[in-house]
Amino acid sequence: MTDSQRDGAAIAARLQARRAELMDAAAAHEDDRRPVQLDQARIGRLSRMDALQEQAMAVELERRREVELARIDAALERLAEGDHGWCVTCGEAIEPRRLELDPATPLCLACAQRAG
Repeated sequence: MTDSQRDGAAIAARLQARRAELMDAAAAHEDDRRPVQLDQARIGRLSRMDALQEQAMAVELERRREVELARIDAALERLAEGDHGWCVTCGEAIEPRRLELDPATPLCLACAQRAG
């Protein structure tokens, strides 16, 4: 096995581990995203407001998990195609330290800064 293949396997393992963490978190918090029951006989107005706020936060957290999962899946696809480590915008190599911090990053630093 070459160094490149070994590096690719290590990156894939990191991405798969993070993907599994996200999937586990999504399953663990599934009930938090369900619609809030507005039964006034059971809970008071402030409790309903708290429940609605908690549900909104859970929905946003799930949206962010889905975005990260999409980034991970795209990175795994680039890895399988041999394109991992290359900026999807300009085609230049992504800095190794940047990939070390976030192996799912699709952009070099210059393109990420331009994107805002």
